[in-house]
Amino acid sequence: MKVLWLACLAFSLSSIPAIAQTSVPPNQVSTLQDTSSLKPPPGAKVAIIEYEDLECPHCAYAFPFVHAAAKHYQIPIVECDFQISYHHWSHDAALCAHYLKAKVSPALSEEYRREVFASQDRIASRDDLRNFTQIFFKQHGLQMPFVMDPSGQFNDEINASTAQANRIGLRETPSIFVVTSDHWIQIKNPNDLYEAIDQAEAQVAHTSVRRKNMHPGA
Repeated sequence: MKVLWLACLAFSLSSIPAIAQTSVPPNQVSTLQDTSSLKPPPGAKVAIIEYEDLECPHCAYAFPFVHAAAKHYQIPIVECDFQISYHHWSHDAALCAHYLKAKVSPALSEEYRREVFASQDRIASRDDLRNFTQIFFKQHGLQMPFVMDPSGQFNDEINASTAQANRIGLRETPSIFVVTSDHWIQIKNPNDLYEAIDQAEAQVAHTSVRRKNMHPGA
């Protein structure tokens, strides 16, 4: 059954237009500029970095592929919010995801993102999102705060992530990368993730062997 579900999901992805949700007119494409931030987190040799918007349907389609690949290879995902200006409720959803990550647990924050993506067709406004979020909190035995971000910390984090995406030169969501300390691969089709991670891990292994050969006594 799981194989059939993945096959159906892969088919649905193949029918999605190549251009995802864009933050600029659709005739403009990403030309990467400052890629210095495309690095794994400390302690990781290979990672997936994804810039996403919670209101973007293409991000919703990519989510299970990205997380399945990360779980299969046991590598981290760095989820970065890249806000699209004409989306109505994605910023509020991102604030909640940041709140849950900081105040409850990263695992519940990830679950919230997963559930938002799965429920996009039932969320048409900020009021819809608030109702959805209240139910989510209640289902997990939590009290939803009256103000999610009183200090503005989470808003600053989201704005910083979006600014970083702009410095890289990103123009669409999702923007997905497989990264090592000195190399990155941009993924245009989530079906290519496994191949890209194989390449990244092979590159890391090759670099490690080369360094050992250069410094055999180290």
